[in-house]
Amino acid sequence: MLVTFRTKAYADITMFGDVAVTLLKLMGHSAAVPGALMPEDIPAALAKLKAAVEEHAEKPLDPTPSGSQAAPQDGKEGQYVSLAHRALPLIELLTAAAADDAYVMWD
Repeated sequence: MLVTFRTKAYADITMFGDVAVTLLKLMGHSAAVPGALMPEDIPAALAKLKAAVEEHAEKPLDPTPSGSQAAPQDGKEGQYVSLAHRALPLIELLTAAAADDAYVMWD
């Protein structure tokens, strides 16, 4: 599943469903897809997401289901995409939406 975040203040961002749901939970949201944030709720969600990223910036955020033993490909064992890198596009989208007093929707 893919989740696309939309706002009139920024370009659409599409993420893997697992990653998007994890980021929604870090924002303090129920992680329901589809969903939306009203403009007055964006600053609090953005603050929670930034705090989580600051606390666990280098934590891996891997969409591979927990417990699965995915084999490393091409000798890239130990490589992952950090929480900070996964969250950056959403942080930028939320920042732009907050500045423009715009809704954020995802489906």
